Amino acid sequence: RTPGNAALAREAALATATHETSFFRDEAPFLHLARALPRLAAARPPQAKLRFWSAACSSGQEAYSLAMLAEEQRHQLGGRAVEILGTDLSPTVLERARQAHYSSFEVRRGLSEARLARCFEAEADGYRLRPALRALCRFEQANMVEEPGVAGPFDVILLRNLLIYLDVPTKERVVEHCARRLAPEGVLYLGAAEVLLSLRTRMAPLPGCHGAYRLDTPTARAFWEAA
Repeated sequence: RTPGNAALAREAALATATHETSFFRDEAPFLHLARALPRLAAARPPQAKLRFWSAACSSGQEAYSLAMLAEEQRHQLGGRAVEILGTDLSPTVLERARQAHYSSFEVRRGLSEARLARCFEAEADGYRLRPALRALCRFEQANMVEEPGVAGPFDVILLRNLLIYLDVPTKERVVEHCARRLAPEGVLYLGAAEVLLSLRTRMAPLPGCHGAYRLDTPTARAFWEAA
């Protein structure tokens, strides 16, 4: 791909990307992850961090949902350190994510009153996530259509509601970006309307959660079948 074509592809991806998002969107993947996290943590070396990647993170609600979930499960995770990376192509939404400031409408899309009170501080014009939760997350620019330039491995990758906008070869390339960065026992979550059934990938579906996938390897199969 020439530099000119690469720049055009980047601009096209930015122009067509949707930034629709909400806290704990679709809920089912987060319920599945809540059950899976203690097992994923137990499989890691004692000092290893649990690493999460929210790809196409938009204004940060998904990454911060992961932070809230990890904090709620802190005791089940044995106090293990957590690192959450959010990436997006748009500098504008990334700056919003770093601010961690949301309107009353935004926080009430997906958050219970208990979570809102526990995790946010009220301000005159909305709510801001508490510093301890913000500290778990960092945000960087990345283009999933090209080469995201993100260093793995990650225990959990959320690639939700991006593939539906891409053609088949691009979908396969984006999923491969994730597969190369997924830990051997890690899990990939797609959006509610997304499946890999007709794509050539190195992923296999996980039972019990639509849109959840593992690597198609003996190690991953044995790990999840023993769950």
